[in-house]
Order: sequence, then C-alpha cells, then structure tokens
Amino acid sequence: MTSAFDPGALAAEATDAILRDTLHGTHRGVVVDSPPGAGKSTLVVRAALELADAGRPLMIVAQTNAQVDDLVLRLAEKNRELAVGRLHSSDTDPYDKALDDLPNVRKSAKAGDLTGLSVVISTAAKWAHVKVDEPWRHAIVDEAYQMRSDALLAVAGLFERALFVGDPGQLDPFSIVGSEQWAGLSYDPSASAVTTLLAHNPELPQHRLPVSWRLPASAAPLVSDAFYPYTPFRSGTGHGDRRLAFAVPSDGSGPDRVIDEAAEWGWGLLELPARHTPRTDPEAVRAVATVVRRLVDRGGAATSERAPEEPLPLTPDRIAVGTAHRDQAAAVRAALAELGVTDVTVDTANRLQGREYDVTVILHPLSGRPDATAFHLETGRLCVLTSRHRHACIVVCRAGVSELLDDYPSTEPVQLGTLVKFPDGWEANQAVLARLAEHRVSRQP
Repeated sequence: MTSAFDPGALAAEATDAILRDTLHGTHRGVVVDSPPGAGKSTLVVRAALELADAGRPLMIVAQTNAQVDDLVLRLAEKNRELAVGRLHSSDTDPYDKALDDLPNVRKSAKAGDLTGLSVVISTAAKWAHVKVDEPWRHAIVDEAYQMRSDALLAVAGLFERALFVGDPGQLDPFSIVGSEQWAGLSYDPSASAVTTLLAHNPELPQHRLPVSWRLPASAAPLVSDAFYPYTPFRSGTGHGDRRLAFAVPSDGSGPDRVIDEAAEWGWGLLELPARHTPRTDPEAVRAVATVVRRLVDRGGAATSERAPEEPLPLTPDRIAVGTAHRDQAAAVRAALAELGVTDVTVDTANRLQGREYDVTVILHPLSGRPDATAFHLETGRLCVLTSRHRHACIVVCRAGVSELLDDYPSTEPVQLGTLVKFPDGWEANQAVLARLAEHRVSRQP
C-alpha cells in the first residue's frame, strides 16, 4: 500500500540533510536548489540560528539591501537575544528603519565595528570591500543563482566554508556588459556563482527543497515540469485546500469570465486578437488594468491552510501585475490610476523575484511581438512571472504566440563548452501556453 504524501515530513527530511552537511560535513561548500516558495529564507534563518548556537561566527551574503533587511528582521523574530550585525553602505538611507527598533541588532558601515557578533549580514557588493585578518568559519550565500561568479570571487577569501542557497529557475545574474568573450570558459565572470562553483568543485554536496509552500496544487505541476524538469517538486497543499471566491457575481465580460476561470482552476488566459503591437500595447495594458479593477470590485476572499475557517479578503496589496519591461509596468500603473486602483504592486519580473501574492496578473512577454528574442524567451523571466501566486495567475496575451515560436527559430550562436540551460525558451513557453489554452477566454477589445 502506498503511503500518503506528507509534504511536511518530506521537507523536514531534506532540511535535516542540508543542516547535517552544513554543520558536520567536511566539504567547503554545500549547494541547495530551492523552487519558488519552498522555504529558502526559512532555511537560511534556521541554518544561521543553528550555526550561531554552535558558537560558529557567521557572515551572510545577500544580493540586495531589501534581502539583507528581511533576513535581519526574520532572525530577530526568531531569537531576540541573538547579536546580529547589519553591515551597510555609507548612503543617507542605507537600511530599513524598522531595524532601529531591534536592540540586538548593531548597525555600522564599518565591519570592524561588528567584530565579535554571532551573525553579520550584508550585500555581496558591500562584502567585496571588507578586509579581515581571520576569515569567518562559515558563510551563507542567499540567492546564490542570482550572484555573478565575479562577485563570489571578490568575497571568497572572507570565509572558510559556505552554504549556497538559491533558485536555479529564476533569472540569471544581471550584467551591463556583453559576456560573449567568456562564454564556455570555466571562469566566466558573468555566470552564476553556483554554476562556476560546481564547475570547479563537482564533488560538493547538492540538495534540493522538494516542496513549494507558495504554489497551489493547480500550479506546482506545470511550473515544475516546465522549468524544473531535473529537480521536480510538489505543492505543499492539495486540491481543495485553497479556494478563491467572489461576493459579486460575474457581469459576463471577458475580464470577469477569466477571473472566474482562474478562481476555479488556478489559471486563466485572457486572449486578445492576434496583432503586432508596440511594446506598451494600449489594448493589452487596458485589459490588464480592467482585470485588476474587477478583482478589487468583486470582493474576493481567499481560503487556505493559513485561514481555513475564516477567508481573508483579497485586498489590493495581495494582487500583483508582472511585465517584462519597465515601460510596460509604467503604462499599467497609469492605466490603474485612471481606474482609481491603488496599492497594487506593478513591476517587472526582475523586481518581483522572491515576492508572493494571492493573485497575479501578467502581461505575457511575447504578446504582440513580431519576433522572439533571447530576452523575451528567457525561461527565468516566464518562471518568475508564473510562480508568484498562492491562488491564481491570470495571463493577458495576444493570440499567435504559439505560431510565433514555431516560425521563429533560434538564431543565437552556439558557444562551445557552454552549459545549455534546460528547458529552452521555446519548450518552456509551449508547455505554459498548452496549459493556458485549457483556460482561454477570448476577448474582443
């Protein structure tokens, strides 16, 4: 007889193995792959607390100031007695002012002022300017797949052993210069820290977190199959554990029908007529804004394992809009302002990484395009956009994307020695579109 799936036990077993290698292993590094919403930050905080309890000085490397401040707040929430250092820049507003209310957190722009503290946290950019006489025994590198290898090289001398935690399906590290001259080389500075680390140290222990606590049962199979075929994961909830209901019935319009489709099945595709458009397609932008307006107007309520008895209202701050470009996000913000909608997050995939909402509305990166460029086909971009939600994801897109993918083969040069990412943009897009087609609502603007 097959035993029932226990997501908590599966996640606990994986976490125990990771902590065992981190605290008691002999390798200089441990790598952890984490799918969207699998508890990556929770793992980082727990590992930090256990290392501190064991009396091992620890430095934590994050990629942005927001991530650093979030980790400091999480550590303080778990242990108010733990001495934490927040190493910051010399800017006028270098950290979240909420840290000023934490007596156990010491803040300074100089690493020397934080000597002797159990945990010191800062960005990779700040750590690159730190010089020490004795390295930290341990380091934790958060969002390691979004860290460039040259940034890792700049801080590698600061610690003896490290735990690298990140999401391999997210966007690659950002670089403002071309990297073609290094493609295929083992010391490519634009490659992710984990890719370069494993290329030179293939023997390092590698783990993965097997359960997503964010994605619902309706979303995890698609995201896992499309973006994580070699490191599959499951949802921590089952079908029926989460429900999205609306107090105001549908008015029969396209936006309302796609909202009801997404509420029932987790996915909805509002498809506009096929057409080549400017990047800030006015009809698509208006459709996105209208869907958000109706989400707010219809009085949504979300039931989940967090609130099984009393549904929580679907407030604007629990809704996000995702786009590929900043000008598209700006156009959506303007359209929402015209409709009187505020407090809804509207941003690009790059800036939505790591964030979580009840419902997301996304403008498909290939909607209305005459071509399929490497930027718009990047699997990480589509992965981020389709994996921010706890209940439902609604996609607004022009018809004809599948045909575009079929008619527009890759013209990118193949670099010898380069690690080929799997799946490629064509396969991932087709997998997502095939699923969305089951939940299509056509709309004539």
